[in-house]
Amino acid sequence: MANASGLLTRPSFPSLRRTKIQQPPIRIFKTFVCSSTIQSKGMPRFVSKGCKFVGCGSATPSLQVSNDDLSKIVDTNDEWIALRTGIRNRRIISGKDSLTSLAVEAARNALEMASVDPEDVDLVLLCSSTPEDLFGGAPQIQKALGCKSNPLAYDITAACSGFILGLVSAACHIRGGGFKSVLVIGADALSRFVDWTDRGSCILFGDAAGAVLVQACDVEEDGLFSFDLHSDGDGQRHLNASIKLNEIENEAGANGSVLDFPPSRASYSCIQMNGKEVFRFAVKSVPQTIESALEKAGLSASDIDWLLLHQANQRIIDAVATRLEVPSERVISNLANYGNTSAASIPLALDEAVRCGKVKPGHIIASAGFGAGVTWGSAILRWG
Repeated sequence: MANASGLLTRPSFPSLRRTKIQQPPIRIFKTFVCSSTIQSKGMPRFVSKGCKFVGCGSATPSLQVSNDDLSKIVDTNDEWIALRTGIRNRRIISGKDSLTSLAVEAARNALEMASVDPEDVDLVLLCSSTPEDLFGGAPQIQKALGCKSNPLAYDITAACSGFILGLVSAACHIRGGGFKSVLVIGADALSRFVDWTDRGSCILFGDAAGAVLVQACDVEEDGLFSFDLHSDGDGQRHLNASIKLNEIENEAGANGSVLDFPPSRASYSCIQMNGKEVFRFAVKSVPQTIESALEKAGLSASDIDWLLLHQANQRIIDAVATRLEVPSERVISNLANYGNTSAASIPLALDEAVRCGKVKPGHIIASAGFGAGVTWGSAILRWG
């Protein structure tokens, strides 16, 4: 299997005397393949497939909150926000909206574009840091979609990098696990974890969901050319929403019979962010990871049709494009209308670009995500 950098090592075939079959990697020109091993009459047989990206969809809450609206609750204004972030509006979950319903709507739109029935989906990946159940939300999405064969569904928690990790995970499931149709959904409701009195952070975030259907194909048609993934736990101090213990009366402890039991009820703090440090990290690390992925794919920045980054801040998007020498007309951005929607931002922007005719089948996209953890990574893919 490919490692986190998308690099593959030379295959080392297992001894026939071994009872446990190893899973060596296979390298195909300009394509990175996870392999599966099938035991047949005592001999290992290696089977690989490619993957292609065939449908996308998105969904946003009905409530729109403008910069002028925010100026009524914190000391800010439209010009100040737009100048520093590029954001004008954001969508916020309210009333009967739920993150699950948004994710389901986005997934259905992706399936409809690809003309695929929910019953043909054999894996659902929900990329989210804000599921509406502590134990994850992917199975509820699978149920709501009507996937009657009970396909595997699980969550991936990697904040704003989540969707890139989801795409790579889907590719590995297809290439090495025999899956045929994988729904990758990015959905987050960070508004629920924002301190709405902090003008430095509350201006940034919005809620949304986006989805892409990844399908198996012949290796020659493979649409994921390369990827590059990283994490660094040291960066957690600059961007986090850590657990906190709520102080409650501990009757057992008060009686002296048991100390520190029962444990205090836990919740999560609001998002804590050092904006300057996150900006420095992004403008340095994102171009590097894209350059690395392009090199692995045997491509240069001039070969790509579109640059699609996590929609965090327009200044970051512009700085990365400048570093890679990608002209502004080949950069996809819808940040002004939605703000930072975390794991949803890349599929949301992709869906709009596909439906308006910008992104067409055969176009090559360099995409990158970066966020809490910290985690960051990129993928070079072909649409359609």
